[in-house]
Amino acid sequence: MNNLEREKKRIDKLAEGGAATAKQQDDIQGQIALLQAQIQATESQKSSVYAERKTLEVQIRQVEDQIAKCAVRNPVEGILLTKYKEAGEVAAPGQPLYKVANLDELILRAYVSGMQLSSVAIGQEVRVRFDGSRGMEETTGVVSWISPRAEFTPKIIQTREERVNLVYAVKVRANNDGSLKIGMPGEVVF
Repeated sequence: MNNLEREKKRIDKLAEGGAATAKQQDDIQGQIALLQAQIQATESQKSSVYAERKTLEVQIRQVEDQIAKCAVRNPVEGILLTKYKEAGEVAAPGQPLYKVANLDELILRAYVSGMQLSSVAIGQEVRVRFDGSRGMEETTGVVSWISPRAEFTPKIIQTREERVNLVYAVKVRANNDGSLKIGMPGEVVF
């Protein structure tokens, strides 16, 4: 636009002196009018281009969020117990890929009779006994949960008192120095 305005002034001066024709003046005026129309059209397109840019930025953030959710992260550090999917297989959202266990602390499920229940409290420190390489070994644990309901004695549990039919489940978090294994039987001493 600046070049055309400068050219128009030059042609106007030449026309005053008789060196330029009216056609040249009309042509330059037409070029200026055409350029002004193009500038206005471009200005009106700016708002739609900015709106489209904002839409694309939102879409980019959505794709980046989806990419971030595609990464597999372990909720805990531990040892891989079971692998359900192989690398490269398709998995649905929420579908487990593997099973991991932190073996630094294991949960021992024990059962106590109604008579023993009064001597057990959440947060109570207990001794956990288990079969080891040197005979009966022992570690410490803390009662983390007591069932609010009684249940029938599980078939796998052998109680000392044959007359006990109803027992309460108790979970004990036991420290593990590597000698405890998943599924290993043990005893809790309150």
